[in-house]
Amino acid sequence: MYLSERPQPDKEAESSPTRGRVGRTVVLLGFVSLLTDVSSEATAAVLPLYLTAVLGLTPLAFGFVDGLYQGATTLMRFLGGWLADRNDRPKPVAVFGYGLSAIARLGLLAVSGVGGIVAVITADRLGKGLRTAPRDALIAASTDSPSLGRAFGVHRALDTTGAAIGPLLAFVILAFLPRDYTAVFVASFAAEVVGLALLVLLVPNLRPNRESTVASKPAPRPSLRLLLDPPFRKLAIAAGVLGLLTISDGFLYLSLQDRDDLAAQWFPLLFVGTNVVYLALAVPLGRLADKIGRIRVFVGGYGLLLIAYLCAAVPSGGAVATVLCLALLGSFYAATDGVLSAAAAALVPAGLRGSAIGTVQTVVAATRLMSSLAFGWLWFDLGRDTALYAVAGALAIALPLTWWMVRGVHTLTVPAP
Repeated sequence: MYLSERPQPDKEAESSPTRGRVGRTVVLLGFVSLLTDVSSEATAAVLPLYLTAVLGLTPLAFGFVDGLYQGATTLMRFLGGWLADRNDRPKPVAVFGYGLSAIARLGLLAVSGVGGIVAVITADRLGKGLRTAPRDALIAASTDSPSLGRAFGVHRALDTTGAAIGPLLAFVILAFLPRDYTAVFVASFAAEVVGLALLVLLVPNLRPNRESTVASKPAPRPSLRLLLDPPFRKLAIAAGVLGLLTISDGFLYLSLQDRDDLAAQWFPLLFVGTNVVYLALAVPLGRLADKIGRIRVFVGGYGLLLIAYLCAAVPSGGAVATVLCLALLGSFYAATDGVLSAAAAALVPAGLRGSAIGTVQTVVAATRLMSSLAFGWLWFDLGRDTALYAVAGALAIALPLTWWMVRGVHTLTVPAP
């Protein structure tokens, strides 16, 4: 079948003096994501407290809303990748997704009840789901295949810079205007609009299949037939199994706050701690993935997440355990987020990269939705500590099983030099 025709090294790129460098498009998309993440993470940093302390949601109800926040992107991730590949025009799809999130940010200023918040969160996450795969397809289209891990690492580093600035912005606003969540939402909307303008005005409208130097014939029509290809199917299944055992950041931070009795105004700094580590490690781990195998780094990242769970579950860990937990969580994201997209992109022809990335991201979003719902119920029914230990135990069992399943796929994700 068509996926058996593996991507070959790009001979033109190999002879080019710019081979291995990160292109202008990757950097521009990185700054678009930086501004967008300033917006989204400023909101996300106050949302758990806003929903639980201001609106009075229980852990079970918060699990539903948080699961929606994580999983509302599920079908849209695949749809975004499919539309990008279908017309060979990722940029317009990405612009629509970013625009939808900008409208949702504006909606936060107009709603106050739980129902309105749920509707706005849904719109925001649908926009995120729609834009992610096309954006990553643009990154892949502007990068030679052996450097995909590095390119995604650079993008994720810029993205994470915004993810660190966002919570800091929320912290500063709340320090001067205690409990004024509306001010946070206004700043969030402004950053989103600037990022959208940068995308529309400066990012080129690449056509990945037409511009691919390795495409000798038209790419197959994008579809779920991707999952019939054994290596790609193994990657998707492994991502799904591990996604089921991924506690959302909001729950992990609420757990740390509950254990250490942190004051509400310090809560956004938990997000900053994670994102600073992610920023520092995104490029090095992307390079490492290109060198030793993307699947190895991806699965290894979940080993770091397992240790983070144990640090959060310790009844009286204090500052040391909290800082270690945040560092491990940031390392986990650096080892898995961009690396998974790079692995998926390298397994398929250029004209199917949007669909491939969208498919694995859909799997991850769907399983994390189920994970948030399940963990909210576990916390509500069994308590914080027992819920954390239960998920950590399940992850400890799943890690060797998923590694056994994908142990040979890493040899296919690193093209020959």
